Amino acid sequence: MKRRIILEMGMGNDLHGEDYTKAALRAVQDALHHSSLSLFRSLDIPAASMEIDLTLGATRPERIDLDKVAASLPFGTVRASAVAGGLDHPAEGPHDRVVVVTAAIAAWVDIPEHLIQSSG
Repeated sequence: MKRRIILEMGMGNDLHGEDYTKAALRAVQDALHHSSLSLFRSLDIPAASMEIDLTLGATRPERIDLDKVAASLPFGTVRASAVAGGLDHPAEGPHDRVVVVTAAIAAWVDIPEHLIQSSG
């Protein structure tokens, strides 16, 4: 049975280039740096078996290269999507907008039934 084993959030920005993909990559790295997936070694489950739902929030989601961002995740099969969210903030210069992208990474894995205790 597939169970969600992790849900991490991150935030990334691009301060000068208005590069939504760069900000998204930084958001994913921020989320990943909050995680340690030791359960794979502990339970002898291959990390490559993870199914990952990656959701990115940006004011211009269409400007994110989803394939590039998905490829930055080290394990699993990634389903990436971008939705309206994030933040654009004007900076000092006329072409110097700060772009902020948020990321939510949910990882699912098939946990063997003998490892799941009955809750009833």
